[in-house]
Amino acid sequence: MGSVGLLYVGAVLFVNGLMLLDIVPARSAAVLNLFVGAMQCVLPTIMLVLAHGDDAAILAASGLYLFGFTYLYVGIVNLAGLEPEGIGWFSLFVAGGAVVYAVLSFTVVRDPVFGVIWLSWSVLWLLFFLVLGLHRDQLTRFTGWSVVLLSQPTCTLPAFLMLSGTYRTSPGIAAIWALGFVVLFIAAKALSTRRSHRSHTAATEPVYS
Repeated sequence: MGSVGLLYVGAVLFVNGLMLLDIVPARSAAVLNLFVGAMQCVLPTIMLVLAHGDDAAILAASGLYLFGFTYLYVGIVNLAGLEPEGIGWFSLFVAGGAVVYAVLSFTVVRDPVFGVIWLSWSVLWLLFFLVLGLHRDQLTRFTGWSVVLLSQPTCTLPAFLMLSGTYRTSPGIAAIWALGFVVLFIAAKALSTRRSHRSHTAATEPVYS
């Protein structure tokens, strides 16, 4: 059940990244945030009801609320035109929680691949905190590109692998995933820097008429 929700988290992350890049309007992105946020609250609630005290099932369900509350928060703020600082500081809380889930994935769940994925999500939420909570506007494009590039390999890809029964995890496989995520963050930095450099050049070059 969690893999179904994860599939659509990849979609909303992709759209939110485009929103940070000024490609998708905030109010337009808000609708998908509300849909996915509601799903990520309903599904874990069903999982908790069906868990019957199973600690592993309860742990799996508990992390999904971090996504659900985030996207509901984003959707409501964007539609209502509210200030984004609350999302930013909530994202700091979620970033810390994601680190805890990463540690649990490495130790209790014995799923190092998802440990790496949780760490990647933690970095993304930390970037949301810096941009929305602390107004580090110079990081906006880097954050947008990071979200766009990591949305599919951290969400959609593992969701499809789990749904098809082909998901595999081991320390070696996790290391490959980690390397791939590092490369994507580097690519996001390069893309955001290139755009900034072009904008600066266009602004400082003399205009001849």
